[in-house]
Amino acid sequence: MITQLFQRFVLRLLPTIFTVFLSISVASSIERPNSDGPDPQDAGEARLIPGDLLGKRIFEDSELSDPPGLSCASCHDAKLGYRGDNRSFIPGIPKGSRENVFGNRKTPSLAYMAYSPDFSFASLPNDVTGKVETVPVGGQFWDGRAIDLEQQVEGPLFNPREMNIPNKSAFIKRVQLSSYAVLAIKVYGANIFDEPRAFEKLASAVAGYEATPRFKPFSSKFDDWLEGRGKLTEQEYKGFQVFMDPKRGNCVSCHAGGEASEHTEKTPDKKFPLSRNPRNWLFTDFTYDVLGVPRNAAIPENGDPTHFDLGLCQRLDLKALAPADVAVTSLCGAFKTPSLRNVAITGPYMHNGSMVTLRDAVAFYFTRDTHPERWYPRGANGEVAKFNDLPLAYHKNVNVNQPPYNRSDKVEPMTLENEIDDIVAFLKTLTDKEFLPNAN
Repeated sequence: MITQLFQRFVLRLLPTIFTVFLSISVASSIERPNSDGPDPQDAGEARLIPGDLLGKRIFEDSELSDPPGLSCASCHDAKLGYRGDNRSFIPGIPKGSRENVFGNRKTPSLAYMAYSPDFSFASLPNDVTGKVETVPVGGQFWDGRAIDLEQQVEGPLFNPREMNIPNKSAFIKRVQLSSYAVLAIKVYGANIFDEPRAFEKLASAVAGYEATPRFKPFSSKFDDWLEGRGKLTEQEYKGFQVFMDPKRGNCVSCHAGGEASEHTEKTPDKKFPLSRNPRNWLFTDFTYDVLGVPRNAAIPENGDPTHFDLGLCQRLDLKALAPADVAVTSLCGAFKTPSLRNVAITGPYMHNGSMVTLRDAVAFYFTRDTHPERWYPRGANGEVAKFNDLPLAYHKNVNVNQPPYNRSDKVEPMTLENEIDDIVAFLKTLTDKEFLPNAN
């Protein structure tokens, strides 16, 4: 996918002199002032090729929504690691362009999402049993319903809960009337707004921008440590060890990274050092898991006790996509594993924003099954209503066999709390320098 994006970038660097000439005549018919010049507040724009700059203009244009006021950047803020909620009063759950209209899931970060493979089913070994199973992988959004970044662009634009643009024609017309219409002509030609694939080309520009180094800088303290430019503190390193230990944190089993060097052949009887290449540490395997997280009562739909967000299995096309050996109902409650890069600044956590702090999110994994009363309410009978955001029929889908869920409640409490603190300290090293609070 990255190779395809690169090829598109190269093609966008070939506008003809004739196209530039035509753009001058077209500009006079556009209602809003035209400008494809640099944003004085973004000195780095000079490093963007024209197609990516066009994508940035569309990404940041709050005039596209209906009513105007909401842009892609409103919910994918660069200062927050490309996550946000458009100043919603429901933490993590985005506010749409219309008053009192909200999303129903936490906004995923777009950082590093260019690395997510297209949605598919793959044969992978189960971490617990070792048995090869067919599992869903990749795509965009919590349920992978967009196969790649280009399809992802389409989702928020036309979602009534988000930008609420009526259709593709309305979107194209708004770009044509924008201050950067000449830039679109410069990139795609004078007839771009009349072409049958106009929308796909404009969406491709946005996807191209989302694949630039701005969204994947690999500039964290952890990256510096990997490449020998810095050190981790004692606590941060201890947290890294727990994170990697299959018998303790086992976080790396889903938030994957650090495979043995790609230049070294693996053999069963020999251990190789972990990769020092930051690009081998995306902290996700892009698979799906059923965590049974607590219900978030702040989400408006959850006021209805019969409403449940079942994630992947609710995709209308899933039955047609799933291989014969995959029961669609087994994927009810499954959501995509996000990257942990920049996780310290992208809270609240989980697909429904039910975990307020990063420490809560880490502690949930360690204590969900040993101390469920920490996370779930009690029912009328006084018993803890475990997995209360899933219908009872799908409780069996919840991952309960993999560490750390299966840890004994006999683990020394102080040891457990220290390990949680250590992991949190380590996770804070994954914040890219550009997104740190004091970054310029």
